[in-house]
Amino acid sequence: MSGKEQFTIERLCQGLSQGKLLGGKCVKCRKIHFPPRPLCDKCFSDRFEQVEISPNGKLLTYTIIHIAPSQFQAMAPYAMGIVQMENGLKVPGMIRDVAADKIKIGMSLKIMFESCIPTSNWPQWPRYYFKPA
Repeated sequence: MSGKEQFTIERLCQGLSQGKLLGGKCVKCRKIHFPPRPLCDKCFSDRFEQVEISPNGKLLTYTIIHIAPSQFQAMAPYAMGIVQMENGLKVPGMIRDVAADKIKIGMSLKIMFESCIPTSNWPQWPRYYFKPA
């Protein structure tokens, strides 16, 4: 991708629906960005190539959400974290399939994908979450 053909949220969602986490790699400095953006925050280039990001990472930090937005209230309490993927990219996401007292900084996590349940007040795109690897 170059110039006007940018890595967009639409392309990100297409990847999610295919079970892939996609990022935009700056053609000039090679920094990988997630989510998509029009300019590299390192070198300000507007040229990106789409890359698939490894599904594996390690938990850097997390918090437990007890008071959730209306669309997530049925899930509360739930964990949200920042996961450092194998290529160094940091990705935020929900952590599932593990009890809150078993979540540990540094634990290995793997990204998973699911379709979202239609609601009238939340964007309708495929979603991802993390679970223990």
